[in-house]
Amino acid sequence: MSILNTIKSEFHTTFPRLASGKYVHFLMLRHSQSFPVFQTDGVLNTARTQAGLETPDPISRLVMFKRKQVSPERLVGRELLRSLNFINSEDKKAENFCRYGSEQFCGKCPDCIIYGFAVGDSGSERSKLYSDSAFSLTPYEDSHKSLTFNALSETGTMMLDYDDPKRTDNNKVRSSINELDHILPEISFPTVETLRDPTFEGFLYVLGNLLRTRRYGAQESRTGTMSNHIIGIVLCDGEIFSNLHFTQALYDGLKPDFHAPIADIIKKAIEVTNNLLNNEPVRKNQVIMGSQLTDLLTKVSAIYQDESQLKSTISTLYQQTKAYAETFGAVAKKAKSNK
Repeated sequence: MSILNTIKSEFHTTFPRLASGKYVHFLMLRHSQSFPVFQTDGVLNTARTQAGLETPDPISRLVMFKRKQVSPERLVGRELLRSLNFINSEDKKAENFCRYGSEQFCGKCPDCIIYGFAVGDSGSERSKLYSDSAFSLTPYEDSHKSLTFNALSETGTMMLDYDDPKRTDNNKVRSSINELDHILPEISFPTVETLRDPTFEGFLYVLGNLLRTRRYGAQESRTGTMSNHIIGIVLCDGEIFSNLHFTQALYDGLKPDFHAPIADIIKKAIEVTNNLLNNEPVRKNQVIMGSQLTDLLTKVSAIYQDESQLKSTISTLYQQTKAYAETFGAVAKKAKSNK
């Protein structure tokens, strides 16, 4: 029996109205593969924290705010829903019309019910996915670089066009050079994302979004490639340690080899999370790591590669979220107010 079949009984068959103590924690290392930009007002986001749990020296760390993590994953999921015709973001008259980032959420699709939404006085839904800011494992000083860039002309050079009024005998080159701070490649952000009271299909949807999202931060069409290395999945009855606690514990475990190969960092992260989990006051129903995790991720990837299985999974999920919305959610509240 595969690990997916083994854990299926741990999930709800429908989304409950009240919290019922079923938490799924995705433990991972977000690992930059290019030069991401996580900034506010043109400056990379940073925070001053204690270096490790046992290393009291303060250091500055890069910060990946929660919205910069969840929003790209959510958009990947919505893209999937559109490709399978479960939502429509163009035709406002369509029964399944749903548009992100506006007051036009449908309030019943998997994205709305799992990730939450707010539409003024028309209703809202609290997110069932808990996230928080992630912190770089390494100090800010070792994790960023300021890069210069420019805007080329039609000729592919910095030369001004011949008919450009700014071009003179003494001025033939563009001066459109700018500078922007970037995060370096191979910087790790230890992260825990938590899904509360999901169905089995909801679990597969969120996990699929984590596996399929490749770009984060500003300028994502040009840079921002990251890998989500999932190192463990924990099913238990409560919340566990924070991202910062995870980061500080891993910092202590790796010291002083913070720039080790990602395989070594993952190995140490698994050891660290096992130790941290042993100190958490929760009942652990399943701790999936190692070969079990590899088997699970392989099975989930196979579902996403098979259109028939994928449609069946998302169709079941859509019926679950629609039923929840019509019974407990904003759709039900709107129906009552219209009576």
